[in-house]
Amino acid sequence: MGFIERLEKNIAKLEKRIEKEEEKIRELHEKLESKKITKAEFNLKKRHIEDKVNAMKARIRILQGGMAKEKRHLEEKKKEKEEKKKKKSK
Repeated sequence: MGFIERLEKNIAKLEKRIEKEEEKIRELHEKLESKKITKAEFNLKKRHIEDKVNAMKARIRILQGGMAKEKRHLEEKKKEKEEKKKKKSK
C-alpha cells in the first residue's frame, strides 16, 4: 500500500498548490480593481498562472490513473492467490 499512499500524498500536495495559484489570481484581480496593474498585465499574469494550474491538473489525472492501475493490479494479484489456494486444497 505504500505506493498508493505516496500517490495520494502527491495528489494532495498538487491540489494545495492549485489552491495557492488560484488565490494568486484572486489577488491579481483585486490589484486590477484597485488599478495598481493594467488589464494587459493582469491578463498576461493570469494566463501564466492558468497554464501552471492546467499542468498541475494534468499531473493529478496522471497520478489518479496510476492509482487506479495499481489498485487493479493488487486485486488481480489477490485473485491469483485465491485461485492457487483453491487448487492446493483440491
